[in-house]
Amino acid sequence: MSAYPLPRGANFRRAKTLWELALDVAGNPANPYGGDRDVCITVGNGSGAQFRPKLRMATGSPILAHEVAAGGLEMAFVNPSAFLTQAYRGVGLFEARLPLRVIAVYPTLDWFVFAIHPRTGLRSLADVKARRYPLRVSVKEDPTHSTRVLTDQVLACYGFSLAELESWGGALLMSGAPNDPRRMIPLAEGKLDAIFDEALVLWFDDALKRGLEPLELEPEIFAGMVALGWRRVILRAGTFPHLMQDHACLDYSGWPLYASEALPEQTAYEVCAAFAARAGEIPWEESFTGLDQLGRDTAATPIDVPLHPGAARWFKERAAR
Repeated sequence: MSAYPLPRGANFRRAKTLWELALDVAGNPANPYGGDRDVCITVGNGSGAQFRPKLRMATGSPILAHEVAAGGLEMAFVNPSAFLTQAYRGVGLFEARLPLRVIAVYPTLDWFVFAIHPRTGLRSLADVKARRYPLRVSVKEDPTHSTRVLTDQVLACYGFSLAELESWGGALLMSGAPNDPRRMIPLAEGKLDAIFDEALVLWFDDALKRGLEPLELEPEIFAGMVALGWRRVILRAGTFPHLMQDHACLDYSGWPLYASEALPEQTAYEVCAAFAARAGEIPWEESFTGLDQLGRDTAATPIDVPLHPGAARWFKERAAR
């Protein structure tokens, strides 16, 4: 734990109270995906008739990168790292390159899998199009969710879309959380043909137990996705109890906290220092190995976008200690 879990003073007790209230309001289970579930933290001066913001940091969708680049936010988190790569390269979701830089990457280790039951006879996503197969597939209900964007990008490589799949008699079984009962109950009842999703720890082994198998993308499809900023990785056998073979899939790791390259160097430096000062209060995942990990490329912190100069200075100084 940090020496001072909460900064001294009544003002910070009020700030902590506001934070807890915001978590409860945003975390209301009644809020749908795509609804008011995101949080923006603003640091500034509230001593006058108007609040004067200095540092605004938010959670949100990948396309929030436009607001960061334009200066409406100083920093934002995105899940996963590949979408920041797309913004930096001006590919995929982004028509032009955005001048963005990494502050730090929160370590998360995850994968995206296309799991399909062998009773369908489908051995590739290409077969879905070729046979115009009426697939019953579970996907996230929010069409703007990052998993839906990835699904759309992959299916586009195969020349079809979820809308076309529906036109062939297929059905989209909508899910909020990856282990939403709307997914897990049909899975248990054998009424589900496929699941396209990440957060494997919440559903993948159950799907394997129910007979679903992960489909591997063809080399040319992987190449197209890598060009868009995704990484091809190997999900090792035994990572999940019922996964008996290595499986090549798309990486879904890392939550970059990023900023515009125009952000003052000292601000980026201070935020990195804050990670160290408050490390004992941050809810790290099991893939966290230490603060130095946040500024270097690892399996849980993929970095394909340059560090902000202020962040690079902080991590360099830390390594030299």
